Amino acid sequence: MARSIRLTRITTATALLATGLLAAACGGTDDSGSAASGGADKPKIGLVQINQQAIFFNEMNAGAQQAAKEAGVELTVFNANDDPAKQNEAIDNFVQQQFDAVVVVAIDVEGIKPAVKIAKDAGLKVVAVDAIVDSPSVDTQVGVDNAAAAQQAGAFVNDWAKAQNVSAPKIGVVGALNSFIQNIRKDDFVKTVEGAGAKIVQTVDGQNKQEAAMTAAENLLTSRSDMNVVYATGEPALLGTVAAVKSQNAADRVKVFGWDLTKEAISGIDAGFVAGVVQQDPKTEGYEAVKEAKALVGGAQPKKKIDVPVTIVTKDNVDQYRATFK
Repeated sequence: MARSIRLTRITTATALLATGLLAAACGGTDDSGSAASGGADKPKIGLVQINQQAIFFNEMNAGAQQAAKEAGVELTVFNANDDPAKQNEAIDNFVQQQFDAVVVVAIDVEGIKPAVKIAKDAGLKVVAVDAIVDSPSVDTQVGVDNAAAAQQAGAFVNDWAKAQNVSAPKIGVVGALNSFIQNIRKDDFVKTVEGAGAKIVQTVDGQNKQEAAMTAAENLLTSRSDMNVVYATGEPALLGTVAAVKSQNAADRVKVFGWDLTKEAISGIDAGFVAGVVQQDPKTEGYEAVKEAKALVGGAQPKKKIDVPVTIVTKDNVDQYRATFK
């Protein structure tokens, strides 16, 4: 997933509310993964995050913290640990604590809407990042156009197949069927490659967890010996797929395409079986989201949509990303 990071120094709050949300005060550390930075009399912005296990979300946090430092705002990061209900509770608590804005990286884009509306009705500015929350309560959406990027990935696979004289690739998909975003990445990719003559032989569910994705990918590789391409829709799916290809000694018969760089994905590129990875820029997403939230609090008109472009990483351009994943 993304670029070199210089983490800004932050302090963490000492007290937890009953729901596990940190108060906006400074100092101390806790077990929730939440962190507060800033000081008194500054605009207060809450970032409702999905988890702090994935590199992607940690880099997003780093970008948000950098923007908060530059903009002079108090930023509190809440780690939902993959629990949609905790995200809703966090937003409610930000409202009760009279925050000025909330930035949401939604797990459940439908389930988050009532909490987002409460925040908007209470006067908070609302910015959605990465996951698209289609609600009039959202002032601005920041992130990748996942449909367009999935089509770009599909076109890349089509071009690869043509260059390799593979007339009709047989493709397996390792997805995360509980993820709205990754389903978009799956569906638009499938439309693009099928339109060029490829066949989707099977889709398996990695549940957005590395171990589950590895098991699903291993089963896919075992059951579909005719398959020559695997497409993974997110970081856990790609990590699991790379591990499965190695464990099943399948590097000589399949090429892997997927989303979000890691050290393991780069090793797959070096080994030759990972052919292309859609690389997002989560640090910029976090940075732009907090920057936009600060502007909205200051009275600026919403930009409505801030697109952050992707890059497809291959053996030809992977060197520029190595330092991030040493």
